[in-house]
Amino acid sequence: MTWRSFLLRTESKGTNQEKFVTYTESWRRPDEAEPGATFNVWSTDEAQPSSSVPAHVAAKSLALIAPEASDAFHNRLLKAYFTENRTISDWSVLADLARDVGLDRDEFLSLTAEREKILAQQVIEEHNAAIAQGVTAVPTMVIDEVLPIQGAQEVEVVARWIERLISQRLGGS
Repeated sequence: MTWRSFLLRTESKGTNQEKFVTYTESWRRPDEAEPGATFNVWSTDEAQPSSSVPAHVAAKSLALIAPEASDAFHNRLLKAYFTENRTISDWSVLADLARDVGLDRDEFLSLTAEREKILAQQVIEEHNAAIAQGVTAVPTMVIDEVLPIQGAQEVEVVARWIERLISQRLGGS
């Protein structure tokens, strides 16, 4: 599996915390549907994230600095946002999360700052490529670079799509 960037928030949509908290109530559905995941309605005084770009840049930077910690960082980002309600557009928070997966906080910030513009461009290019492939939602799984399956789906749904793709490739209907 390859994680690619898809921007949910390219820029701040304002600071209406009450509206954001109401939006996060939609997280109750996946929380109830997936016993292994924890989603908490935003209940801290931390500000809502202003953009998803910093988290994507941080993940790309960490993958270059410490590829062995990349999956742990990705999981840590998700937990920080959906479970702990942390502002993952804040570089201080991102540095703390890098420290949580074993990196030196200051070194992470320094190395990331050196390549931030290049990594941000990569994030934008991946986002645009996803749009070109028909991706409109997160999560989306793209199978064989041609079949986007949008939204959180049951395993059986994904299996049926894969079976259809294989059938088409083998000349079936």
